[in-house]
Amino acid sequence: MTRPYSVDDVERLRGSIRIEYTLARRGAERLWKLLRGEPYVPALGAMTGNQAIQQVKAGLLAIYVSGWQVAADANDTGQMYPDQSLYPADSVPNLVRRVNQALIRADQIHHAEGSNGIQWFAPMIADAEAGFGGNLNAFELMKAMIEAGAACVHFEDQLPRPRNADTWAARCWYPRARQSRNWWRRDWRRT
Repeated sequence: MTRPYSVDDVERLRGSIRIEYTLARRGAERLWKLLRGEPYVPALGAMTGNQAIQQVKAGLLAIYVSGWQVAADANDTGQMYPDQSLYPADSVPNLVRRVNQALIRADQIHHAEGSNGIQWFAPMIADAEAGFGGNLNAFELMKAMIEAGAACVHFEDQLPRPRNADTWAARCWYPRARQSRNWWRRDWRRT
């Protein structure tokens, strides 16, 4: 990965106080470790904190927050929308925050009972819609995702044309090398 900026460039923009986003940082570190150490990382879409708790209890190692699910059922207006960035822009970060609050509570209860057998803070992969506006909106959306505790964010191109993204809620993440190795084998005409 090549970055066209230096560490000094980032630190200059940070300000005088370093704010720590513990859930996002720890989730990103754990997700990176999983991606490097596991053949795949299964995840299901969660629309509520309780769903995420059940997923972690069942042994899933990551949680997916789908923009498609948020558009259809979990956005802040309570309305049903197509997956085209028509719902409020902060709906996905708000869902990430609610799910993390549920996981924090589950961890507190588990810890208070003297148990430490479950790693409640599964890394959360969130779907960010690029259709909300230009670079500033993408920056603000990414900032909100980090503040909410997302470990990983992917941006989808939601311009009004044929879709580039799939719309299924259960996904697996593979390390890039494995993706590149396997993509040539896939028969794209069947999809």
